[in-house]
Amino acid sequence: MFEYFYNEILRKTIIAFGTMFNNISIKHLDSSNNVLDVVKVPLAYGPTQKFLARLEQSPDLNKSTAITLPRMSFEFNGLSYDSSRKVTTTQQFVSIDSEDGSECKKTYMPVPYTMQFELSIMAKVNDDMLQIIEQILPYFQPAYNISIELVDGIKEKRDIPIVLDNITMQDDYTGDFTSRRVLLYTLKFNAKTYLFGPVTSASKDIIKKATINYLEGRSSTSAVRGLSYSVSPRAIKDYNGDVVTIVSKDIDASTTIIEVDDSSVLTEDSYIDIEGEQIYIKTISDSKVLVDRGRDKTVVTSHLRGAAVKIINQQDDVLVEEGDDFGFSGDIF
Repeated sequence: MFEYFYNEILRKTIIAFGTMFNNISIKHLDSSNNVLDVVKVPLAYGPTQKFLARLEQSPDLNKSTAITLPRMSFEFNGLSYDSSRKVTTTQQFVSIDSEDGSECKKTYMPVPYTMQFELSIMAKVNDDMLQIIEQILPYFQPAYNISIELVDGIKEKRDIPIVLDNITMQDDYTGDFTSRRVLLYTLKFNAKTYLFGPVTSASKDIIKKATINYLEGRSSTSAVRGLSYSVSPRAIKDYNGDVVTIVSKDIDASTTIIEVDDSSVLTEDSYIDIEGEQIYIKTISDSKVLVDRGRDKTVVTSHLRGAAVKIINQQDDVLVEEGDDFGFSGDIF
């Protein structure tokens, strides 16, 4: 507990929230409804009072360096636990490392938190403000979902609802004709995100082999081991698409000897996949392979010359996911 980890979930949510509003523009028209110019509304992260203070410090309307309106700002200003989305805290889920598929990673179920955001819109012309508002409000009814990859280590992507809570309006026009008018709309949002704990390796926790001992004897104290049976999960389909050779002669449904271009890449007592049909290799002699067709309840079908031969091996075994069908490979000793 309390080991260092940083999934950057809060940071990713803040960035995703701001990204929703970084492509808003307004148009200015003349009396004939011709477009005079198109202005992209700038967006910045920071408190609204910071920009209002800048406006008060630079009230000169003709000053070229004065802060321009309209503009928007947003800030993250609160975080609260959401008990309505709570799940079992001891439950874990496991994910395969998407980079090479050789390692499983695990983490506990996430903790639900609600992030509070404020989006402030400042304008000096009412029509500019209305253009901006109408480009935002139709998407929130009252929620808009954004997809965020919360945890890179397990590629956990979730839809985060952004809920529009309320809107307040303020007109800061006071003073004489040289004073700058500021229309201020404040939109308050709640982002229903999830915080994950540390991600650790789960490879050592997965049961990959089971051994059953059959004992003989009249009592448990005098029994001796008579037989042991060991089994491990076996993939019944090719997961990584590794084509090792091709069929060199057409195969019909009754064929039990398959000819391939290169048999050196195949091994006896193993499985191959030809166009979805699972085939067990009995023996190999030169380019001819004696097989047992339609294994693992697959359909025996015809295959034309040039069909890809994919090998099913231990690399596929580790890629078997929860819910997939799988077989067993066993040893008796």
